[in-house]
Amino acid sequence: MGWGYHFRNDNAPVLQMDTEEKFFSFIVKTEFPESHHRFDQCGVVVYLDSENWLKASIEYENERFQHLGSVVTNFGYSDWATTEISASIKSMWYRLSRREDDFCMECSEDGVVFRQMRVCHLHEGKGKIRFGIYACSPEESSFRAVFSNMKLTECQWLAHDGQAPDEEF
Repeated sequence: MGWGYHFRNDNAPVLQMDTEEKFFSFIVKTEFPESHHRFDQCGVVVYLDSENWLKASIEYENERFQHLGSVVTNFGYSDWATTEISASIKSMWYRLSRREDDFCMECSEDGVVFRQMRVCHLHEGKGKIRFGIYACSPEESSFRAVFSNMKLTECQWLAHDGQAPDEEF
């Protein structure tokens, strides 16, 4: 799944659930110890149709680094947000939260402390949506992805009531 600079690939295996719930969080742990080929990836997805979707995942790049990131596609136009992380990371938790047609994607290495990756809007994201997990190896490759600890909860992404100061580490 990916769009950008006239590139289109829309064929990843997806396991999704339908919901009309306007406020929720979906949490899942991903493990991918065998990812080894460029663009091997697994993560969370909201897939409405080929023109409207979002995903958060880690995409393998090479032996040194991979990309932790997200893609948001509205009306066929995608934007990508990525950052390089070590290729030695072979597990990641994701928390996908919905507040009507707005979404928050977060990641965690331990399943306890989640860091915001992105807040975004899906123009077609009102009413019934489909969300879940996906894995793919878009080039001539394959790998094993394991999804566990899936949980659906009340929305963990609180309504915005002004900008709170960042916590110090």
